[in-house]
Amino acid sequence: MVRLTMDLIAKSVSHKNRNEEDFGQYLRKITHLNLSDKNIDAIGDLSLCKNLRVLYLYDNQISQIQNLDFASNITHLYLQNNCITCIENLSSLKNLEKLYLGGNCITVVEGLNKLEEIRELHIESQHLPLGEKLLFDPRSLRSLAKSLSVLNISNNNIDELGELAVLENLSYLRAVDNQLQHMKDLEVVLKKWTKLRRMDLAGNPICHKPKYRDRIVVQSRTLESLDGKEIKEMERQFLMSWKASKAARKKNKER
Repeated sequence: MVRLTMDLIAKSVSHKNRNEEDFGQYLRKITHLNLSDKNIDAIGDLSLCKNLRVLYLYDNQISQIQNLDFASNITHLYLQNNCITCIENLSSLKNLEKLYLGGNCITVVEGLNKLEEIRELHIESQHLPLGEKLLFDPRSLRSLAKSLSVLNISNNNIDELGELAVLENLSYLRAVDNQLQHMKDLEVVLKKWTKLRRMDLAGNPICHKPKYRDRIVVQSRTLESLDGKEIKEMERQFLMSWKASKAARKKNKER
């Protein structure tokens, strides 16, 4: 297997860069580093790369997030399709905005409670033990509450969304191919997500409930797209009028 070290970076960068300037100076200047699909199984010492903004390490064999304490300037971290089991050692990445962890072996969304700038979290398709679902640490959710705008939790056996209601700035939720099935639970969180613009729930049992789309369109006044299909304002107005008319008829019958 391969350990991610300065030597590996030296072999990966162009010959031109290594000839024109001292390699140490080059490392201090680089802002983007792509070491995807290199069979890397461990992150070694990268501390010279102090100006790193974007780090691509997807499609490797990495089992642990480590040795990133130096990386306070990183804004984008790509770690999808590795062998990671735990979200850890990220507290120094104070400027992290986008975190990609899809296709790993993570069972709990945790270790994010000191990161308050994350706008996108992609943690879809974890290789979970049979019968288990992806869990969320409340401390991490509270830290993400004001910053997180995009959340991808697809294909993780998730059966309810109630604990995610704290994500008050969520604008896009992708939760396809899960086990969501209760409309009332969904309607509760939709009341909290007042900035939600787009939601994808295809492949969940809830999609087969009577008037699934109609109920969501009426409940979320900000939603512009559901399961890839645009919600037109005319559609929402019609459904809201129909709902109001139905409520009025029910009230008259009760008199």
